[in-house]
Amino acid sequence: METIPIKAGDDVYPVYIGYSVTNHLRSFLETEFPNRTSILIITDETVGSLYLEKLIDAVSEQNLHVKIVPAGEKAKTFEVYYDCLSFALEKKLDRKSLILSFGGGAVGDLAGFVAASFMRGIPFIQIPTTILAHDSAVGGKVAINHPLGKNMIGAFYQPKAVFYDLSYLVSLSNSEVRSGFAEVIKHALISDEEFYQWILGEIKSLDNITPSQLINLLTSGIRVKAGIVEQDEKESGVRAYLNFGHTLGHAIEAEMGYGSITHGEAVTIGMIFALQLSSNVNGLKLPRYEFVQWLTQLGYKTELPEGLSIERLLGRMKQDKKSYGEKVRFVLLENLGQPTVQEISDELILENLAVFKNRRATSD
Repeated sequence: METIPIKAGDDVYPVYIGYSVTNHLRSFLETEFPNRTSILIITDETVGSLYLEKLIDAVSEQNLHVKIVPAGEKAKTFEVYYDCLSFALEKKLDRKSLILSFGGGAVGDLAGFVAASFMRGIPFIQIPTTILAHDSAVGGKVAINHPLGKNMIGAFYQPKAVFYDLSYLVSLSNSEVRSGFAEVIKHALISDEEFYQWILGEIKSLDNITPSQLINLLTSGIRVKAGIVEQDEKESGVRAYLNFGHTLGHAIEAEMGYGSITHGEAVTIGMIFALQLSSNVNGLKLPRYEFVQWLTQLGYKTELPEGLSIERLLGRMKQDKKSYGEKVRFVLLENLGQPTVQEISDELILENLAVFKNRRATSD
């Protein structure tokens, strides 16, 4: 087991990462929350059917409640959020109660927002079960979606700990592995060339990542995020760099309908577009063709999905959280490991989207 401390504002909390780390959850609860009155586990249908009993055994709590929510982005709606709050009230949770978020990024976002708003905030612990959640479970961004934009209703609310048990990752589908690995790629591109070149040379397939490779990838990604969150907890500056690829990625998700494309696969397309913009705006020298070929080898779709209007995508991007006064701001690279946030004109975005759509993102 490895422990990574996360400093966010006045909060410092541990990320425990390794195989079977949930075996240490009970002792953590006894030490850190000896006066807890009850625990609520929020999990989704898929994770619940696979691992809920194992977690219940690990927690071994008398006053324990479980709320099952839909899997994926369907969990992040006003209706599900309201239902979780109602359930917590019905079960008489109070300010000494604790929420355990058990699942992927969507469940983590939902459960964290429930914890942040229930009785003006009760503690919660993240127990991620996907590769994607190595990013979302750390840093305290919790939210639900609105039909007009992803993660538009939420808060900054830090967990008390993250128990990242890699044993849960064995049941992930190929699509979920690709979705999660996209955030590892993002961390590499915005951090340093060494990390980027390592994954480019080391990972030739997502089907046979070894346990040691997985731990290296995830701990490296978490450390990148931890370093940024420590500097900027509430995204007033450098934390926006973590949105590399997300401006177009979120627009694609919204246009296609949440859950129609995985978050990571949409972000991958967004990263390729951001690299194109970085090349045209900042003169970034990166062999984009090699990068796209590598992504294709890993099973990613690297083209803008069919049927999407570039004008409608632009409209979605104007609703992005980084945009001000409907001016779209992109996270671009000046070089590998040198991200920057830049305002890009509508005309330049549409021009580049047209090129991106026509070229199908397969060459420089």
